[in-house]
Amino acid sequence: MTVHRRLVLASSVAGAAIVALDGTVLTVVQPTLQRELGASLAQVQWTSTAYLVAVASLLVSAGRIGDRYGHQRVFGLGMLGFGLASAGIGLAPGVGWVIGLRVVQGVFGALLQPATLGMLRAAFPPDRLGMPIAVRTSAIGIAAAAGPLMGGALVGAAGWRAVFFLNVVPSLVFGVLALTVRGPRRTEAATVRFDLPGALLLALSLASLVQALVDLPGSAAGQAVSGLAVSVLAGLAFVRHERRTAHPLLPPDVVGSVAIRGALGMLLAASAAFSGTLFVVTYFLQDTLGLGPFQSALRGLPLAAAMVLAAPATAVVLRRVGARRTAGVAMTVVALAVLVLSRASGAVAVCGGFALLGAGFGTVLVAATQVVVREAAVESAGVAGGLKQTAVNVGPTLGVAAGSALMAAGGRELALGILAAVALTGALACLALPGRTVASLTHPPVTGDRAGVPAGR
Repeated sequence: MTVHRRLVLASSVAGAAIVALDGTVLTVVQPTLQRELGASLAQVQWTSTAYLVAVASLLVSAGRIGDRYGHQRVFGLGMLGFGLASAGIGLAPGVGWVIGLRVVQGVFGALLQPATLGMLRAAFPPDRLGMPIAVRTSAIGIAAAAGPLMGGALVGAAGWRAVFFLNVVPSLVFGVLALTVRGPRRTEAATVRFDLPGALLLALSLASLVQALVDLPGSAAGQAVSGLAVSVLAGLAFVRHERRTAHPLLPPDVVGSVAIRGALGMLLAASAAFSGTLFVVTYFLQDTLGLGPFQSALRGLPLAAAMVLAAPATAVVLRRVGARRTAGVAMTVVALAVLVLSRASGAVAVCGGFALLGAGFGTVLVAATQVVVREAAVESAGVAGGLKQTAVNVGPTLGVAAGSALMAAGGRELALGILAAVALTGALACLALPGRTVASLTHPPVTGDRAGVPAGR
C-alpha cells in the first residue's frame, strides 16, 4: 500500500470515527449540560436535532461539491470546521450558543462524511475497496462503543465541556494534513456543475422530513404532519427539477443503478431496525428492569464487539460469495436479533441478542457501502457517498420515531416485531445487489476517470 493510500485510509477512518464518537457521547452529557446551563428539556433535545437536520439535509450536496473540487480538499475543510465548532461548543456560555454551534458542526460534518468514502473510491481499485471499507466500519463500531464510556468518565471527572474537546486535536491534525499533503495529480471534474436549485429543494425536503420524524413521537404531532407535507411537496418539486435540468444534482449513473438503489434501500431499512431496536431495548432495560445507564451500556458491549469483528470478515466473504448472499443473510440475522431482543430479559439473552444485532448490522454496512461506492463512477463517488450517509442518518430517525410510537401503542414486543419485519423487508432489497460473478469481483477495464467502473450505469 502506497503512502498516499495509507493516509487516505487513516483520514477516512478518523473522520468516520470522530463523527460517530461525537454522536454517542452527546447523549451522556445532555442531563449535565441541561442542569449547568439552566436549559429546558426542549432546548437540550435541540442540541441533537439541530445537528441532525443540518447534516442530513446537506450530505448529498456536500458529496457533489467533493466531486467538483476534490474530496481531499473538502474533507480537510470539513475536519477543520468540525474541530473548531467542537471547541466552540466546549466554551459556549449558554445553551443557545450550543444549539447554534451544533448547526455549524452539522454543516462541516456533512462536508467531511461523503468525502471519507469519495477519497477511498479515488485511491483504491474497485476490487480492493472491501477491506478499507471494513476497517472504516470497525472504527465506527469502536467509537460508538467507547463514546458512552468515555463520555461518562469525562463528565464525572472534568464536566460536560471536556467531552467536546475530545475530537478537536485529531480533527485539526487530519484537516491540516488533508489540505497540505498532495496525492497523485487529479483531473479536475470541470464538467461537474453544482445544481443549486436542486440542492435547495433536496435540503428542504430532507430537513422537513427529519424534523417531522423527530416531532412525531412527542406532543408536536400536528407540526410533524405539516413537516411531512412540506417534505413531500419539496421532494416532488426536486424530482421534477432533476428531470428537466441539464446538470442534475443526482447524476444518471447513480440514480439509474439498480444495485445502488437496492443498497440504499437496504441501508435505510437496516439502520431503522437497528436504531429503533436500540431505543426500545434501552428503554426496557432502564425503565422496566431498573438498570442504570452504565449497566445498560455494559450489556451493549457485545453489539460493538460483534460489529467490529464482523466488518473485516465481511470483506473476505464478499469476495467469495458476493454482495447479494452476504447482505441477504446479514439482514436475516438482524431480523432474528430483533426478535430475540423482543423477548429477552436476562443478561445472557440480552447480550446474545445484541451480539447478533452487531454482527448482522456490521455486515450490512460493509456490504452495502461497498456496492454504493464501487458501482458509482469516480466522478460521482461523492454524491453516491452522500446518498449512503443520508440513508444511515434518516434511517435511525425513522426507526426511533416508529419504535417510540409502537412501544406506546402496544409495548416492547409489538414494536420490535414490526422492526424485525422492517429488517426482512430490507432483505428483499438484497435481490438487486450483484451476485458472485467475475464482474462483481473485478469490473471490466475501461479507460479514463471511470477506469474499473461499468459503463452506462
